[in-house]
Amino acid sequence: MESWLDHLIRTASSLQKTIHIEPILKGFSTDRKFHVILSDGEQRVLRVADREQWEQKKAEFQVLQSLQARKGVKASRPIELGLVDEFDICFMVLSYVAGEDAKDALRNLTAEEQYLIGKEAGRQLALMHTIAAPSEVTDWYQRCYEQKHSRYVEAYRACGHSIANADRILAFMDEHAAALQDTTSVFLHDDFHVGNLIVAGKHYAGAIDFNRFDWGDPVHDFTKLAFFSQEISTPYSIGQIDGYHERKGSISEIFWLRYCLYTAMAMFSSLVWTIRVIPQQTREMQERIKHISLQHDFFEQLVPDWYKRM
Repeated sequence: MESWLDHLIRTASSLQKTIHIEPILKGFSTDRKFHVILSDGEQRVLRVADREQWEQKKAEFQVLQSLQARKGVKASRPIELGLVDEFDICFMVLSYVAGEDAKDALRNLTAEEQYLIGKEAGRQLALMHTIAAPSEVTDWYQRCYEQKHSRYVEAYRACGHSIANADRILAFMDEHAAALQDTTSVFLHDDFHVGNLIVAGKHYAGAIDFNRFDWGDPVHDFTKLAFFSQEISTPYSIGQIDGYHERKGSISEIFWLRYCLYTAMAMFSSLVWTIRVIPQQTREMQERIKHISLQHDFFEQLVPDWYKRM
C-alpha cells in the first residue's frame, strides 16, 4: 500500500474503521478514487487529488453540502475534507451510493423501466438546478461561447481531423448564438450521464462524480445526454427530458434551441478532447458526431428524431 494511502487510513477520522479498500478505475478523472468498507459495514468513497487542487476541492465539498441541504437530492454525501502537507495531497471522503452504473443496468431493464429511471433522473437534475450561482460568477455567454467554444473551434481547425458538414454546423451556431445570452446561471453537474448515475433495484439511486461541476445555463447539463446517454438508452433519455419538464408542463422551443447549440458546440470540443486524451477512439467519436448530426438533420430540425412522448 502507498505510504500516503496508509497515512490517510490511519489519520482521517472517517476512515479509521477501514477493513477493505480497493481502487475505482472507471472514468477519466485525475482524482485517485477508492471504494472503502468499514468494520461496521458502512461504505465510503475516498477521492485523492494533488495539493494544487485544494481550492477546487473545497468548492466541490461546499457544493455537495448545498446539494444535501436540498431536500430530496440523491447524491454522494460529503463526509470529510482534508489537506495532507506531508504528501502534498488533499482528500475527500463521501458516502458510497450503492448499486450499479446506469450505463450497465439499463441494458437489462424493460423500456418502461428505463423510461421511469430517466424520468426520476430528470426530476433530480431539476432539483439540483434550483441552486443559484454565486454572485461573483462571470457571464455565461462569454465563458461558454465567446471564450471556451472559440478556443475549441480554433483547436479543431488545427487538429487534422474533420467533422462532416462542419461549416454548416458552425453557421447554425453563429446564427443562433444570441439565444445563449442573458441566461440565469445555476449549479451544473456538468457530467450528467448514465455513467455517473447509479441504479439499484430498478430505481434511480443517485448521482456521483461532481468534480466537474460548474455554474451556467441549466440546459447545458443535457449535453452528455445527447452524446452518451441516448446511445445507451433512448427510453431513459426521453424520460430524463420529460421528468425535467414535469412541473413546467411543456418543453419550450428555446430549450430545444439551446439543447442543439450545446450539442453542436460539444461536437468540436469532444473531438479535440478525444484526440488529446484517447486518440485511439478518434474515429469512433467522429462517427458518433455524424450520427448525432443526422438525428437533427444537421440542425435543420431542433428536436432530435429519437424524442417522442411516452
